[in-house]
Amino acid sequence: MKKAAAEILREYGPFPGVERVNGVTYDGQHAWFASGDKLNALDPESGRTVRSIDVAAHAGTAFDGRHLFQLSGDSIQKIDPKTGRVLSTIPAPGGAGSGLAWAEGTLWTGQYRNRKIHQIDPNTGAVLRTIESNRFVTGVTWVDGEMWHATLEGEESDLRRIDPQTGEVLERLEMPPGVSVSGLESDGGDRFFCGGGSSGKVRAVRRPKRRAA
Repeated sequence: MKKAAAEILREYGPFPGVERVNGVTYDGQHAWFASGDKLNALDPESGRTVRSIDVAAHAGTAFDGRHLFQLSGDSIQKIDPKTGRVLSTIPAPGGAGSGLAWAEGTLWTGQYRNRKIHQIDPNTGAVLRTIESNRFVTGVTWVDGEMWHATLEGEESDLRRIDPQTGEVLERLEMPPGVSVSGLESDGGDRFFCGGGSSGKVRAVRRPKRRAA
């Protein structure tokens, strides 16, 4: 297993009126972050929030190319980002969740204290597959066929690349002491966006480069 210190490229926030950052996602232009009663669109270049949507946003966030998905309580909401309207809801596995990601035409959600990641049907919420972790799961993302998830336990956080079939940890990026991760998303390139929980911040972390085959 590879292990390295996480390289924080930039910190965003804290933001006015935001006490906590929960889930994060990326739509190709903006990094969206959940802050309890709002979804906020952050411009990663300027560091400013450019708009917000009033919606219950207490956990993971995802984007499928057209719609935002937001975990809140025991349900996952499908949201039109243009209008902010909630189009539909499905149940969250086990009645709760933490991270949320879109990949392979399905949603992937973490179950924090159960130390699990579920692949779920985005139309029904049915669980298609479950991956076990040995730490509390706080964020999930896919990039270039790689599955990563964030953890938080004992006030320590890391980002982990895992085998999506077995759950084996292949690589770890350790966050600095006292820096927690509450949500995780890739920008599809060399950055991860990490929710900063009660710090009220979003952090950009460098994704490790892959050697050409």
